[in-house]
Amino acid sequence: MNYVKTEKGQQVLKDRSVPLTPRQRSAFILCDGKHSVKQLLASLSAMGITADDIEQMVHLGLLELARDAVADAETLRVKISHERLPQQRYQDAYPIATRLTASLGLRGFRLNLAVEAAGNYEQLRDLAVKIRDAVGPDKFAPLDEALNS
Repeated sequence: MNYVKTEKGQQVLKDRSVPLTPRQRSAFILCDGKHSVKQLLASLSAMGITADDIEQMVHLGLLELARDAVADAETLRVKISHERLPQQRYQDAYPIATRLTASLGLRGFRLNLAVEAAGNYEQLRDLAVKIRDAVGPDKFAPLDEALNS
């Protein structure tokens, strides 16, 4: 569990309207949502901070559970990394497509030229059906994955 300062907690940090012991204040300052309670207690145990001190700040309304802002940011980063841009898909698929069409020999000469002429993702994707027909679904699977994942 990660705790962050509430609006009231931010105000108390500035004006010291709620009396906190120096050790509680140090722990309070470190509650930024980035560190779990376990990490805080491990690093502040030498100062005598216990879970009760943190619970007291929660009951005073100075701290609240983090709204998983870090988890939301991580989820967004993972989602963006899975949603590859067309340029990245093209860069991944182009070498596979040229390898597949080159393996066809003279039979795939024109298809190989068409792949080499494809300058973007959409053009390469349009050629995918012809490549699949020429090489078969088993050999086509890596290209399909590069184009569509």
